[in-house]
Amino acid sequence: MKTPNLTLALSLLLSFIFLSKPSHQASNPPPPLPNPRLLKAYTALQAWKHVITSDPNNFTANWCGLNVCNYTGVYCAPAPDDPHTVTVSGIDLNHANIVGSLPEELGLLTDLALFHVNSNRFYGTVPYSFRYLHLLHELDISNNQFSGQFPLSVLYLLSLKFLDVRYNNFLGEIPSTLFDLKLDALFVNNNKFQFSLPQNIGNSSLSVIVLANNDLKGCIPSSFANLKDTLDEVILMNSGLRGCLPSNLGLLDKVKVFDISNNDLVGALPESMGGMKSLEQLNVANNKFSRKVPASICSLPKLENFTYSYNYFCTQPPTCMKLQEQNDRKNCIPYRQLQRSPKECATFYANLVHCDALGCKPRSPSPPPPRSPPPSPPPPHVAYHYR
Repeated sequence: MKTPNLTLALSLLLSFIFLSKPSHQASNPPPPLPNPRLLKAYTALQAWKHVITSDPNNFTANWCGLNVCNYTGVYCAPAPDDPHTVTVSGIDLNHANIVGSLPEELGLLTDLALFHVNSNRFYGTVPYSFRYLHLLHELDISNNQFSGQFPLSVLYLLSLKFLDVRYNNFLGEIPSTLFDLKLDALFVNNNKFQFSLPQNIGNSSLSVIVLANNDLKGCIPSSFANLKDTLDEVILMNSGLRGCLPSNLGLLDKVKVFDISNNDLVGALPESMGGMKSLEQLNVANNKFSRKVPASICSLPKLENFTYSYNYFCTQPPTCMKLQEQNDRKNCIPYRQLQRSPKECATFYANLVHCDALGCKPRSPSPPPPRSPPPSPPPPHVAYHYR
């Protein structure tokens, strides 16, 4: 009978004992769970990923797992109310060409300061749960396929400064209460909105307002001049504007760009526009303005480009010819080339339309939105799924 190899047996025994003990070096403790705010963000982003039907550039390919701060287009920062807690503070998926919609769960991102998804193919409506994003500073959903009425959730965003919904398919009225927000920039151009500028537009603090290519169905109210302390750029081209310009426009002495071309405006340009001393570009083309071009306008110290073609002006001062760029064609100025025919001009002046005949009445303020519940996040609609 052979004697067992004691060395081998002892070696096997020690190996068994070693392997049966927990090794502090070999075992890694599970990673800690994210804080509650990041868990809510995970719920929101997974719900969003679920309704994305096409992502050709794989922006959301790494939207897996609990570490949402590593997701492409998702940005984290310390929470404003707790610098020791990390939270999702921004989303930027611009130019991703993503197809999908926006789920209600995005209302869970209550610390969001920036939401940019321009130049995609998102459709549907803006979730009403966006009213919970009470820290939102910038909202840019431009150049998509959103539709329906103006998103009423925006009216609850008291921190909002930048709103861009241009190049979508929104329709109907823009609530007048939008202009009670302290917005800095407003872009709603190239939609299907139908509304008139309300008197309370002067309550805002806008520096840039672009309403072009909608159907405004009304006049520019005199309260527009109340924006004199902030307004820098005005683009109201091709908006169905009617009536005469308010006589106090000259108060807008900080405006650099003023474009009201391709409308149905009538009457004379106000002499007061000579007070717009910061004006660099002025475009009033393709309207029905008449009489003389005020010398005060062409004498503005910073004016470089003045386009007043396709109107019915009958005279202009010599100072207009000294501008760097000017266009006066298709008017009724007898000593200039490329003007309207004498017959066309005579017919127009024989049938001048007065401002009062165009029904430019102040628009009554629209009622405020229904009172919102306290700005706490809505309950999650999907369960946590760990990936």
